Parts: sequence; C-alpha cells; structure tokens
Amino acid sequence: MTAEAKTPSFSPPRAMLLAGWLFASVFFLYAFVLRVSPSVMVDDLMREFAVGGAILGNLSAVYFYVYASIQIPIGVAIDRLGARRLATGAAAICTVGVMVFAGADSLWVAYFGRFLIGLGCACSFVAALSVAAIWFPGRFALLGGLAQMLGVLGGVLGQAPFGYAVEQFGWRDTNWAVAVGGAVLTICLFLTVRDRPQDSAEPSRPLLEGLKRALSNNQTWLAAAFGVGMTGAMLAFGGLWGVPFFIEARGLVKPEAAALASVMFFGWGVGAPLFGWLSDKFGKRRPFMVSGGLLATAGISLTILFPTMPLPLLQAVLVMQGFGSSSMVLSFAVAREHNPPWANSATLGIINSFVVGSGAVLQPAIGYLLDLDWDGRMVDGARVYSVETFGFALQVLPWCCLAGVAAACFIREVRDR
Repeated sequence: MTAEAKTPSFSPPRAMLLAGWLFASVFFLYAFVLRVSPSVMVDDLMREFAVGGAILGNLSAVYFYVYASIQIPIGVAIDRLGARRLATGAAAICTVGVMVFAGADSLWVAYFGRFLIGLGCACSFVAALSVAAIWFPGRFALLGGLAQMLGVLGGVLGQAPFGYAVEQFGWRDTNWAVAVGGAVLTICLFLTVRDRPQDSAEPSRPLLEGLKRALSNNQTWLAAAFGVGMTGAMLAFGGLWGVPFFIEARGLVKPEAAALASVMFFGWGVGAPLFGWLSDKFGKRRPFMVSGGLLATAGISLTILFPTMPLPLLQAVLVMQGFGSSSMVLSFAVAREHNPPWANSATLGIINSFVVGSGAVLQPAIGYLLDLDWDGRMVDGARVYSVETFGFALQVLPWCCLAGVAAACFIREVRDR
C-alpha cells in the first residue's frame, strides 16, 4: 500500500509553504546544536557539578529520554492539531530550557533545563517531515534528506564553533546566546508554518487509530530498527564521547577534537539528501539502506580500532561513517509508505522515538562502561579515560550498526510508489 497523499486542493502561496518547511527544518538544526553541544562541555560540566562519566552521560541523555518518550504522542497530536501550534510552542519551551540550563546553579536544575530542551526539541523533526508530507508528498524522501542535512549542519555548529565559543566566553554565556536565537526562531515558525485546511483533511478517525495501525505493521518495526542502528553511533560518538576520545587518543585540544568529530556530520549532511534523492529516483529503498549500513559499520569500526591513523585518512573514514549513517532517513520513508496517509505523523513519531532513543540508551551506557574500566586518573577535577578504556566502552557501536543492516535486509519494497 502506498502512502502518497494528495496535495490539498487549496494551498497557500508556494513560497510560504517552502518557508514553513524551511523554518521547521531550521528548528531541527537548532535542536541538533543542543543535542551535540554537551560533547564540547564535558570537562566544564564535570568540574562545575563534580560528576563522573556516567552521571554526565545521563545529564546529556536527559534530552534523549524526554525527546524519545514523547515522539509518539507528538505524532498523534500533529495529525489532529497541525504542526504550526505545536512547533511554535515547542520552540518556546526549548528556548526556556536553554535559559534554565545556562543559569543552573545545581545539577538538578541543569537536569531540568535539559529536560525542557528535550521536550521542546522533540517536535522539530516530525514537524518538518509532516509539513513535507502534507504539502510536498512527491518529494518526501528528498525533503526529509534536506531536513537531515540542516540538522547535521546543526551538529557541525554544535561541535567546533560551539566549542570555540565555550573556550572564549564560557559555557553559560554561550548558552544564553543560543537562547536568544531560539526566541527568534519561535517567531519565525509562528509566521510561516501552515497546516492542512480543515475542509481538505482526511475524514475524522479515532485518535489512536493511526498509532495502532502503524504499531501493528512489522515493516514499521524493521524501519525503526534500521534507524536505531544507523543513528546510535552518531548520537553516542559524535554527540558526546567522540571529543574526549580524540583528545585522549590523538593528544588534541578541545576545539581541534571537536572539529575532527564534526567531520562525520559533513558525511551525514551530504548523504542524507543524496540517499533520499536516489531512492526516490530509482523507486528502491532496501539496496540503499543495506549499502549505507555497511559503510557506517566499517567507518565506526575503523575509527575505534585505529584512532591514530594519519589525519587525512581518519577524516575520510569519519566522512564515510557519517555518509553511511545518513541512510537512516530512508527508515522514515519506508515506514510512511507501508502505512496509510492518515497515520503519517503517528508513524513518523514512532520511528523518531526509536531513532532518538538510541542516544538515550547509548550515551549513558558508554559512560557507565567508561567508569567501569576507569583507572582513577583525573585532570583539573575531571575524569580522564585511557584509549584502552574507550576501546572497551565504544565496541558496542559497530554491533548496533550491524543489527541495523540485518533489519534492512527484511524491508519489503513498495511497488506502487
């Protein structure tokens, strides 16, 4: 069954619709900055709140806990209420969360700030995909890939540039500046995002019918497993532990390590729209998912095993890893195609719940494994982990990628696309 929806008979100006999709995607960029920014504040936060790797992993992962846990309710709500109100309100909540985090005077206030950030950011990607599904259904995979590209740009900005700002102005002032950007974005979302007109909407259905339909479809679960496998390494390594790993393995300073870790996001930024365009063009999903998954597995494995390889080669490997992982964008297309149009946002929420949930699980899990094998070394009040300890803790990531590849092998192609 194909899930291509018809464009509503009455449409606002195309420029307005594109602007709405663009600002919803910029919201995802903003969310990605906040998602990965703890990686360049690891030592600052350890000193500020006197915590170790496991607790810091949980502080970073609070974002993922709340983000992942409410994806399904958000999907159902967008199907019923529309993206405009939810995206605008979510951006406002996110901005407040950044302010709370920037002003935190205790660990628990910092936790609450990250909770609000995750709560607000949770709407970002699903809103962008929902706008694309309603107004540009024939270009869904391409626009989903472009939204991922903007998100990855946020991942790049949240690494080296954010790390430089933290070095120059401190982590608190940097977050206050980010909060100002969130306020501006909230206004832009309110002015540009448009919902489907009520007179062209699908017939009213029970609130949870779309959710039940998507959850009962085994292709939804396979798509989610693939998304988890591809995203886990990016969120756990690129989003938190890659920077301290490169500092220890290569003797880099924080901005240099952040710049190196961000290279994988360049690969993701190129790959996401390319995978979306190619799969739309050839009408196939599975071959691109399997090939992308194998590239991601090889990339993260080589990075962990040979972190001191020549810098140009390591950069190429990181680009390969990010490029392969970006094929996760096809998990949204696959799930959408195997479920009816009236369950669009609920389906996308399910996939995004699992995708982001991979970070919620893997970030603190790796922190726990690091603490388990820690040799007791500290520098300026922050724990320092050896290369061997990192190798022990990070070995879970290639296995996650391989599990995603296995799931992709059972994806069923949709003939009528």
